[in-house]
Amino acid sequence: MSGVEAGDLVARVEGAAGIIRLNRPKAINAVTLEMFRDIEKALDRFEADPAVAVILLEGAGERGLCAGGDIRTLWESSKVKGDLGKILWREEYILNARIKKFPKPYVAFMDGIVMGGGVGLSAHASHRVVTDRTKLAMPEVGLGFFPDVGGTYLLSHSPGEIGTYFGLTGQTMNGPDAIHAKFADWVVPSARLPELREALMKVRSGATAADVSKLIEGFATGETAGPVAAREPVIDVLFGFDRMEDIFAALKRDGSEFALATLKTLNEKSPRGMVVTLKLLRLARGSSLEECLVREYRAALEVFRSDDFREGVRAAVIDKDRNPTWSPPRIEDVTPNMLAPYLAEIGADELKFN
Repeated sequence: MSGVEAGDLVARVEGAAGIIRLNRPKAINAVTLEMFRDIEKALDRFEADPAVAVILLEGAGERGLCAGGDIRTLWESSKVKGDLGKILWREEYILNARIKKFPKPYVAFMDGIVMGGGVGLSAHASHRVVTDRTKLAMPEVGLGFFPDVGGTYLLSHSPGEIGTYFGLTGQTMNGPDAIHAKFADWVVPSARLPELREALMKVRSGATAADVSKLIEGFATGETAGPVAAREPVIDVLFGFDRMEDIFAALKRDGSEFALATLKTLNEKSPRGMVVTLKLLRLARGSSLEECLVREYRAALEVFRSDDFREGVRAAVIDKDRNPTWSPPRIEDVTPNMLAPYLAEIGADELKFN
């Protein structure tokens, strides 16, 4: 395949590379159900084509790889009790798992903004390139949701409690911190991405993952830790608990400028979303990506039915007043009975991986 597919997704072969370009620059390449389906088709073709040695995921425009899923459309479906969440998340999560085990080197250019669904398309890649412009985040708790698309797997495998901190606060990682948190592998200056892209197109047929790694390393800065990594000893103490009440208490006891700023951030998030997130992060330890995705799927179906999701999206995306009214409004009001549906078993046929 050498031609261009115009529209929201561009998929074509350039030299030895199968290019997948998210092509909604005005929406910072927010991904839709149709785009996920087009990526699946592109991966089918690229996997079968012996001329394709490497996959390259990139985003159109200057602002970033991807700002996440098309959350407005999900909100509209949730309001009318539609089934878009069930369909979209099933197909998206299956795609996330496929990317993780794709048989050819899969390189993701995580330049600029990379959030939510964009993390799912890139952070499970075999070769993950961030830049000096990278702003990576999983801000779902601020939407009455939790870090999905395998986010609970990624965050739970970050060192110490760094993943707990990023998952609950939704704070942004720069490129080096993304490497420290195990969301990425190399920092390459944004200005050098075109040169690296050219080099990837010239990769020999049958190139191994090690061959591609060696190529990328020739462009990398060698940075591996950013400003948040420097706070890891403090973060490990403050977030090393299995209950949100204990994390809040630790932050209040600490009383430092960092702790109080973090407490202020958490107080803006959905109490139910935080409790669900912390539970899923703890369950994810020692789990495979696919096991985490199954948990996330059943929890996501419950989120889709919840008032908190609709209210969080309304406040952040629809009305943009940044003033959600959460239900319940306090951490201590989230009961075990409220939590139980997010962890309920689902049918074995709900989420099948090939």
